[in-house]
Amino acid sequence: MNRKRKAFTLIELLVVIAIIGLLASLVGPKFFGQLKSAKAKTARAQLELFSSALDSFHLDTGRYPTTEEGLKILWAKKANIKGFNGPYLPKKVEADPWGNPYVYKRPGDNGHEYELKSLGADGEEGGSGENKDISIWD
Repeated sequence: MNRKRKAFTLIELLVVIAIIGLLASLVGPKFFGQLKSAKAKTARAQLELFSSALDSFHLDTGRYPTTEEGLKILWAKKANIKGFNGPYLPKKVEADPWGNPYVYKRPGDNGHEYELKSLGADGEEGGSGENKDISIWD
């Protein structure tokens, strides 16, 4: 009986592994670059959502939430505030895409009614690139 074994040789396996490694080294950086920009876009979209909810709160109550009330008033089911018709957001959004809390204060900087921003990946004021602050007023 003549049996022929069909299998990959070590050289063939090494060539395939090298090709996969080469492809991964080309695609990986582009993928992670997209991930960073996706987080910034998500933060900006969430800030817009907060801004709309804050405007709805203002229309109902005649004022924006205080700094002490913060953003959590937007998903509260009940509040002892005249005209409150919440919740203004369907669920809690306590942290930005990097896991840092959003910054809300009233009154805001530069003459705005309120300040609403994400501090970026580093969670600290200022920064550039991925660490840049994202404000609703930018």
